[in-house]
Amino acid sequence: MVELPLEYWNALAHQILLTTALLSGFSIAVVANLLVYESKSRIVINILRIATVAAGCFLINVFSMTKIIMLTTDGYPLEVVDSDINLARIIGVLSFFLGIISLAGIISLSGFTKSRKAGIFTTIVGVLTLLGILFMIT
Repeated sequence: MVELPLEYWNALAHQILLTTALLSGFSIAVVANLLVYESKSRIVINILRIATVAAGCFLINVFSMTKIIMLTTDGYPLEVVDSDINLARIIGVLSFFLGIISLAGIISLSGFTKSRKAGIFTTIVGVLTLLGILFMIT
């Protein structure tokens, strides 16, 4: 396996942090809207659960990437080696992917709040979105 230099991890963490912060804000907004929505529908409750998972995962990722940025920025007072950022990398990658999958789930389920046909359409869009994202990041 190729070890990436710490400078590259710093730049990558900056980009992931920006993306994740935006997705986190979106997920938290969905959760907030669903909390005040007066529906007891099972589908709405499931969307709320998935949105909460997405928001939590993205928040975890924000702090993982922040740690990587702190450790890999010039001027950090301690010596840093690749293994020092392993835990933050693993947690960050796992939480990012789980957040992305959760967002695709929100997209997929959202149409079912209106009709079965809309649900089928949004499910197709959600699956295609997830496949497109996974294709782009691999």
